[in-house]
Amino acid sequence: MRMKAAILREQGRPRPYAQSLALSIEEVDLLPPGPGEVLIEVAAAGLCHSDLSAIEGIRPRPLPVIIGHEGAGIVREVGEGVTDLRAGDHVITVFAASCGHCRWCVKGRANLCPAGNAARSAGTLRSGARRLFQDGKPINHGSGLSLFAQFAVIERRSAVKIDKDIPLDDAAIFGCAVMTGAGAVINTANLRAGDHIGIVGLGGVGMNALFAAVAAGAERIVVVDTSAEKLALARQWGATDTFLASDADCAEQVKAATGGGLDTVVEAAGAMKAVELAYAITGHGGCLVCAGLPESSGRFSYPHADLVSSEREIRGSYMGSCIAERDIPRLLALYRRGKLPVDRLKSGELPLEGINAGFDRLAEGSVLRQILRPNG
Repeated sequence: MRMKAAILREQGRPRPYAQSLALSIEEVDLLPPGPGEVLIEVAAAGLCHSDLSAIEGIRPRPLPVIIGHEGAGIVREVGEGVTDLRAGDHVITVFAASCGHCRWCVKGRANLCPAGNAARSAGTLRSGARRLFQDGKPINHGSGLSLFAQFAVIERRSAVKIDKDIPLDDAAIFGCAVMTGAGAVINTANLRAGDHIGIVGLGGVGMNALFAAVAAGAERIVVVDTSAEKLALARQWGATDTFLASDADCAEQVKAATGGGLDTVVEAAGAMKAVELAYAITGHGGCLVCAGLPESSGRFSYPHADLVSSEREIRGSYMGSCIAERDIPRLLALYRRGKLPVDRLKSGELPLEGINAGFDRLAEGSVLRQILRPNG
């Protein structure tokens, strides 16, 4: 079929993207789903900082590519061998497709399956197949999804079926921001009621970490960001203490207020300065959970003797340590009960033609989650 899509042909174009047209709206050909694949109509896709990183060139991608990795859609066709989905089903997409049988998958760490990572680097589906073309030439798949388009062919394992009464614009946010932020708190940090937690960075991921901390019963929730407006929102949504990251003595302020630091700190900004600050406010016996993805060359140092003597931990959290088939239903159950109010994060909807202006707003830090509606 022919469809419209937003294509990234060159990384690192200057802002404003609405003028440099970092993403070009073009017509492409989408082949039907092959064995083990499904065709979905993209109902909603979130504009995420990971997509912005690809546009900026911070995270290299094979070009040209259709990016977009957080979304929800409606199944329109299933390929051979797909028996548990049918046309009309609603699904949330998963950007880390897993094989289901490697040693990481069988250990319950499907988010670390190397097959999905290899496909992402190659710009293909997990099977190695390509379904996107223009004038007979291949267009790369972004994270096996390519959701900044009207339709997408994805692996069956990249889709989690959901109930049809869940609004698809809310459901889209679960595909990345909710799993990454809430999962970092619930799965990676294993937060317990009464714990003291800090969250550094209040984008979509950080705000979902905040929601999860409130739902888990944290006694004290300290949030840090450069935006006074986002800190004010965090106060409304359950944070007990707020601090401006731009204050030169921010770390000392937090340590003074918390008696030396926090039990758990989730870094959700994807910047090395944020990682350094997050480590500094992690208390004795505490755990730093890094959920933000910085540039691949990013490095940070720490005094190793302090790490040992204070028994601190530093842990990575990819996709919130989630198994999508297990955790998305659990997170949706919290959403239904009002414990994960992701609808509060939405900063408006936009058509494909407005995507570049949307990324300008994201880069400025003036929004939380904008929702792309590729089909209007």
